[in-house]
Amino acid sequence: MIASIDHIVLTSKDVEKTIHFYCNLLGMKLEKYFNENDSKLRIFLKFGNQKINIHQEKNPFSPHAKNPIPGSVDICFLSNRPIKEWIKIFNENQVKIEIGPVKRHGATSPINSIYLRDPDFNLIEISNKI
Repeated sequence: MIASIDHIVLTSKDVEKTIHFYCNLLGMKLEKYFNENDSKLRIFLKFGNQKINIHQEKNPFSPHAKNPIPGSVDICFLSNRPIKEWIKIFNENQVKIEIGPVKRHGATSPINSIYLRDPDFNLIEISNKI
C-alpha cells in the first residue's frame, strides 16, 4: 500500500523565478546536489518530509514525464499559517489570488483554501484544515 508522496517534479521555464516563489514566498528550503550517475546538478525544494525537484524545461533529467511542460501541475499545500496571513503575503508580493478563501474537501478533513499561480502558471492551492 502507498503510504505518502516523497516528491514531485516541476518543469520550469525560469528556475530562478521558481526558486524565488517557492523559497521566498512559500518558505521552502533550496537544496542542491550532484547526481553520481550523470554528474549533473540537481535542484530541489524541501518542506516538511517532502521535496519538489525542479527540472529546466529545455533540459529535463531522465527519466521524466512523457510531456514535461511548465504549468501542468495542480497541487494543494496544507499550511499551519492562517489563510489571512497568506493573503497578506501574496498581496504584498503582487501575486494574484484567483479564488478564495473557499471551503473544500481535503484528503482527511474539510479545508479552507486560496488558489494562485506560480511563475510557470501551475495552480497552487494553499489550505488550512478546518
